[in-house]
Amino acid sequence: QVQLVESGGGLAQPGGSLRLSCAASGFDFSTHAMSWARQAPGKGLEWVAGIWHDGRDTYYAESVKGRFTISRDNAESTLHLQMSSLEPEDTALYYCAQEYGTQPDGDFWHVGQGTQVTVSS
Repeated sequence: QVQLVESGGGLAQPGGSLRLSCAASGFDFSTHAMSWARQAPGKGLEWVAGIWHDGRDTYYAESVKGRFTISRDNAESTLHLQMSSLEPEDTALYYCAQEYGTQPDGDFWHVGQGTQVTVSS
């Protein structure tokens, strides 16, 4: 079955950095677009970033553009999110998501259990 296991979350200071990873298994990773999404306390799920199945292009929410970078390693079936210049507003549970198609469009097929990111001084 499909498994998406996130890691790398934790506590960071404002202005700091974290790198999230997602280990995928149970499907052909290289044929699906992937995305990161997050859910802050008391709020709905927010799409953060997406990447084509082959990494040819990436997309970002305005709130993270210029600060976050999504990448993937198809040989290792791994998805990453490099987060820099973190802000308290980035505090949320971050999810790795498998998309149905080859281009990210927010149509999630499977979502992982999430990894907590807390930004606080």
